[in-house]
Amino acid sequence: MQVKTTITGGKITAITWVQLPSDGHSQRINSYAAPALVQEALQAQSANVDAVSGATYTSAGFQQSLQSALTKAGFNA
Repeated sequence: MQVKTTITGGKITAITWVQLPSDGHSQRINSYAAPALVQEALQAQSANVDAVSGATYTSAGFQQSLQSALTKAGFNA
């Protein structure tokens, strides 16, 4: 899993999924979990977000990828 972030004016303004698992089961889970995680992270301005119920793997991958992207960008929440 991989996400790309856009930081403007010291705020996270966009988070885009670059890579997600593509098997059928993962696609069903990601269809609801991926947008929910992005929305929560944008509101929190942090990778420290709650896991989506039933999407533990996606949630953990999102948090790890987002934190890595934010660290590389020098963003401190």
